[in-house]
Amino acid sequence: MRFAVTIILTALLSFAAGLYLPWWSMALVSFLVAFFLHQKHLLACLSGFLGLLLLWGLLATWIDVQNEHILSHRMAILFPLGGSSPLLIIVTALVAGIIGGLAALSGSYLFKYLLNSGSPEVKKFMQKLLYN
Repeated sequence: MRFAVTIILTALLSFAAGLYLPWWSMALVSFLVAFFLHQKHLLACLSGFLGLLLLWGLLATWIDVQNEHILSHRMAILFPLGGSSPLLIIVTALVAGIIGGLAALSGSYLFKYLLNSGSPEVKKFMQKLLYN
């Protein structure tokens, strides 16, 4: 259940952050979601990956349909993609997914580090986060 919640929360908060902040705010959101909703490292990485893969894939597809594939076709010609708009959308979504997965993995590792080492006040705060 927590896995699905982190995927949805990562996607929704990244979308909201993207309205007001630069594109790289999606990595910060993925990091923070993985930090505050702690999971095992692989699940955190996978949830960050899937959340941003789905978000950017859907956003890129929606924008591509709105302008009748004109821009994505021209960009796919510039890159070695043979003018394929769907392939450009897949590459875009994969890049976003990798960024989200690595950011979530970093958040998960930071949580574990702070939980296992640090001052007693930090350990108490981290345990409180973990059990709530």
